[in-house]
Amino acid sequence: METLGVMREDSVVTVTINQPKKKNAIDSSMWNGLTEIFREIAGNSADRVVVITGASGDFCSGADLSGRGDATVRNETASRNDVHQLAAMRRVNEACIALHKLPQPTIAKVRGVAVGAGCNLALGCDLVVAADNSRFSEIFVRRGLSLDFGGSWVLPRRIGLHRAKELAFFGEIIGATDAYEMGLVNRVLPDDELDAFVDQWAQKLAAGPPIALAQTKQLLNNSLNLTLEQALDDEAAAQTINFSTNDTAEAMRAFTEKRDPKFTGR
Repeated sequence: METLGVMREDSVVTVTINQPKKKNAIDSSMWNGLTEIFREIAGNSADRVVVITGASGDFCSGADLSGRGDATVRNETASRNDVHQLAAMRRVNEACIALHKLPQPTIAKVRGVAVGAGCNLALGCDLVVAADNSRFSEIFVRRGLSLDFGGSWVLPRRIGLHRAKELAFFGEIIGATDAYEMGLVNRVLPDDELDAFVDQWAQKLAAGPPIALAQTKQLLNNSLNLTLEQALDDEAAAQTINFSTNDTAEAMRAFTEKRDPKFTGR
């Protein structure tokens, strides 16, 4: 798709939202495209890290709501509208689930606006690195809407329930520094340093052990829904798998030989 770019280099796959005239708003076909892209990446062992970003200085302005304010469209038979809206939200939800199910580490590289579903697309990544010119907002309430693209799930987990309610109730736009202080993002950098920093992180993750990283990601994502005993059982199962891999054996040899390990994902 012209509006979604996929580039692979050195085991890092970069997904770029490319609709700059609309600040990279995502329409229905793009939600389907993102779902397909994320599912394909999930099954590709050559892809070790995923970077998600936007073209031309913005990350994503959320869902493309063009025409939603048209009274004629809005006042057509309610039942048909309800069916269409439910189908549209299923496309959004499928893209969200596909993102969260990615076994690879994911990094959101954010410039400019990340609002609405675009904000939650960024927050749905494992790591968020933002330029100092970036702006974030759970803008839904200002459009007469409630949270979507997993915002109600991811926000409390990132910043706590009360901070999540503050962002969701007011829909205010916050700058990169405030987003960092709230815990929404991992790093804030000058715009001209953003690409190099994300490349560095991505290459470091790409050089890591894919199986162990995928299991670590799953353990952390599941942790809030488990008791300590359940988490320990999952850790034991994961370590058992790790000790059966060539990568763990390679790490042990590299430690003994005082060199960097070369992980193959096997």
